[in-house]
Amino acid sequence: MTDTKSISHDLKLGHSDGCQVCNSKKLLPVIDLGHIPPCDSLLTKEQLNEEESVYPLRVFRCKDCGLVQIDYIVPPDVLFHPTYPYRSGITPSLVKNLQSTAGKICDKYSIPENSLCMDIGSNDGTLLKGFQAKGMRVLGVEATNVANIAIADGVDTMQAFFGEEIAKQISARYGPVAAITATNMFAHVSNLGDMLRGIDQLLEDGGVFVTESHYLIDILDTVQYDSIYHEHLKYYSLRPLIRLFEQYGFTVTDAERIPNYGGSIRVYSEKGLGRPVSNQLNDLLREEDKRGIYNDDAFVKFRDQAIKAKLDLQEFLLKQRLKGRPAPGIGCPGRSSTLLNFSNIDPELMPYIAEQSSSLKLGLFLPGTHIPVVDEQKLFDEQPEYAVLLSWHYAKPIIEKLRSKGLKSKIIVPLPELHIVD
Repeated sequence: MTDTKSISHDLKLGHSDGCQVCNSKKLLPVIDLGHIPPCDSLLTKEQLNEEESVYPLRVFRCKDCGLVQIDYIVPPDVLFHPTYPYRSGITPSLVKNLQSTAGKICDKYSIPENSLCMDIGSNDGTLLKGFQAKGMRVLGVEATNVANIAIADGVDTMQAFFGEEIAKQISARYGPVAAITATNMFAHVSNLGDMLRGIDQLLEDGGVFVTESHYLIDILDTVQYDSIYHEHLKYYSLRPLIRLFEQYGFTVTDAERIPNYGGSIRVYSEKGLGRPVSNQLNDLLREEDKRGIYNDDAFVKFRDQAIKAKLDLQEFLLKQRLKGRPAPGIGCPGRSSTLLNFSNIDPELMPYIAEQSSSLKLGLFLPGTHIPVVDEQKLFDEQPEYAVLLSWHYAKPIIEKLRSKGLKSKIIVPLPELHIVD
């Protein structure tokens, strides 16, 4: 077992041959998804004539601490570039979930009104609006130009990558922080030590740091190989997280499973060691052991299911193309890039991907596959026989919305196994 006290969690760029939490070299392969571009590096029409960067996307798990992770670290400024096209505020179910996160934290910790609450990787400020609704002062830290949307919407935001230096600036200007959140970005951070030291500087005694990440149990249960991409360096379960936080003087005191992004885990980490932990946390730890997510069999099954899902989608779309009925895609989340690149789906099999009119991805082309992203109105105008739901992890509300707007197409849901919704 590796001594975690001597480990740096600020990762070097490029290939990594050690565990990102405990530094063990005992890494076991899970699945190789090939060399593909970063999922949110969508291309303009002009860029289709230029060289495109690709990086290995391989998944390993640590035999010592159980962390599941990729083994290649892409520079953060490549992944989270200024024109990064993701917005959390355009998905109604996600808006509801994120804003309820803020409300729950305020209630759970009885945070006094007018306290300062922060969100790291705050995107368009959706979560912080939940804190504002509870009477809190707020501050977001967001590296991309999406920060400007938050600022224009009345959400105080710094455009920067968060770390110790930014924490010093925030501390000098704003004072101590009662609660800090990091939703769907904590697994993205390559300079994790720098980030956690900065959080420790800012939080008041007894303050809480709340993370939300894709949960390994959900990834395995629903064969979410498409949630694996270069932004996601780690695929968390509880035991590696507890081990990580202890090194920085935090106690993981509670955790809960939530529906975000197809199944996530919300983890409450309080500043200070040895704090009492909830029964719910202990129950989840027992569930992880019961489900065997630290054993070989779960990952062999996952790999086999992922490859079958890939081949089933290829076969179905090829048959439709040979009949002269190529099937467009619906929705262009980051995960669609992994799914379509791994499955070798190109514009011959999927002529376009339909996105809502507020999307920042309209008029661009999916990396690697070069499938164009168009306004969803085209889908309603054409009414194709089949369309592939790439945002399948939100299948129920999306299908209900599409039907209410008049879409008659049969909808292909690619995972956890391919099925068709008439």
